[in-house]
Amino acid sequence: MSSIVDEVPLTLDEAPPKTLGALDQGAFWANLGVSLLGFSGALYLLDPLGGRPLSLAAAVLAAVVGSLVGTVMVGLAAVPGARTGAPAMVLLRGLFGVRLSYVPTVLNIVQMLGWGAFELWVIATAAQAVFGDAVPYQVWVLAAGALTIALTIRPLGAIRLLRRFVTAGVVVAMVWLAVALLREGPSLGAGSWDAFAPAVDYVIALSVSWVPVAADYARHSRSSRAAFGGVVGGYTIAQVACLVMGVLALSLVGNDADRVWEAFVAVPLGAVFFGVLVLREADQSFANVYSTAMSLQNLLPRVDRRVFSIGVGVLTTGVALFVDVRSYGAFLGVIGAVFVPMFAVLAVDYFLLGAAGRWDTSEDAPSRWLMIVPWVLGFVAYWLVTVTPTVGWWDAAWAAVRDAIGFAHQPWMNAALAAFVVSALVTLALGPLARLRGAAGAPSRPARRRTPQDAQAPRSPGDTAR
Repeated sequence: MSSIVDEVPLTLDEAPPKTLGALDQGAFWANLGVSLLGFSGALYLLDPLGGRPLSLAAAVLAAVVGSLVGTVMVGLAAVPGARTGAPAMVLLRGLFGVRLSYVPTVLNIVQMLGWGAFELWVIATAAQAVFGDAVPYQVWVLAAGALTIALTIRPLGAIRLLRRFVTAGVVVAMVWLAVALLREGPSLGAGSWDAFAPAVDYVIALSVSWVPVAADYARHSRSSRAAFGGVVGGYTIAQVACLVMGVLALSLVGNDADRVWEAFVAVPLGAVFFGVLVLREADQSFANVYSTAMSLQNLLPRVDRRVFSIGVGVLTTGVALFVDVRSYGAFLGVIGAVFVPMFAVLAVDYFLLGAAGRWDTSEDAPSRWLMIVPWVLGFVAYWLVTVTPTVGWWDAAWAAVRDAIGFAHQPWMNAALAAFVVSALVTLALGPLARLRGAAGAPSRPARRRTPQDAQAPRSPGDTAR
């Protein structure tokens, strides 16, 4: 088979190749689970409410529980992509219809653009932490942007490259740095379990940020089990390791998140192995830019994905060069809360209400307005429950709502799980009505035009893993 056939199709009119096995998926998601942001972000795992840090045991357990809950969500979101061959935002045509799917698509584009630029900033600042200021920040951003664009031109080749070469280097670097940090004798203190639930909430949020892009890669998986297992196995192990190493490094710099990278660079051969992780961070920017291109194809399905990739790559590079992307993080957190309840609606409808057999991703998929209701109610539940600060005016508005209805947050409450449960239960309750409306409207609709993805879909959900 030629290398052209083994790559992502240029438009949505072509069927995707099924070339990624369990090892490819596992290595890809493991690399995404290791993030330089995870090292500094471990402070929100260790002390999510400020002034009440967790004990080491509580932090590790929160990392494990949060990662498992979040990655199961991501893994389940990947399964429909593996079965249908459709990208993530195109899958939402089956949930909301074509027109309504544009709403989460636009939100995802905004989110991915922001994260893409943020990752370029991370790469550039981390490179300066290793090599000093001799090379200007702007040069590092331009180099990282060019590498990102190159990876998105041949995305399946990039994923295979990660599995064959990069993953081994990352494993060696992580082991070396972990042992070196432990030898420095980090002082972890006693801590408590008071902020355990908010810590789990933070880790879940780290994981589920990948829900709206999971199918972009799972659509090329040889089986749905390989896609699910690759996400849950690869990402969970890597993220837990990353967060625990972040906790160790923070203890060496007085829990100063701005200095956490110094702890890695300061250990023997730290600059070498931390440099490996800096180079690997390009897979984060690659995933963000490529998935933005895939989202754009839901709006314009016949535009060459390479055109979108280059345009998005140039735009994210420009944002990283000229905008203070650090101020964008809270806004991204607000948008990210959209996707937990949306996934709950998709999961219940697809897996529990039997919609998998009639999932319509064609360009004339009818609007399903009823599915907006559980999504919105889950979104509201998230912001009623969360105590994590984001944007001042936004947090104040929800505080006023809580006061108005007499809602009091309890320490055991988890915003992500609250949003998921509310959306899932409402979707289940509306299931009979949704089926009734679908049955009533079915005779008047013409037969759905088969898409190239239909030919790739397995005949039964029991397709075998590699």
